[in-house]
Amino acid sequence: MSIHSSLKTKSGALNQHRNVLTRDERVAKLAAADRFAAGKNSPLGLPKVLSIKVAAGKKPKKEAPAADAKDAKKK
Repeated sequence: MSIHSSLKTKSGALNQHRNVLTRDERVAKLAAADRFAAGKNSPLGLPKVLSIKVAAGKKPKKEAPAADAKDAKKK
């Protein structure tokens, strides 16, 4: 019997942006911002942590070399 298509995992599915972080990820972000100390604070009831999705910028188009190539073909 085959696996249903909704149950299959996509390659790279774990690397996608998620809106909700796990407790470990939240503790790591808070510790990096000096807002959490392992001995002082409780890992329960952590404050919310902003999760920003980083968007890749578009690559600039290379029109200058293409224009030179067209001019060279015409001559």
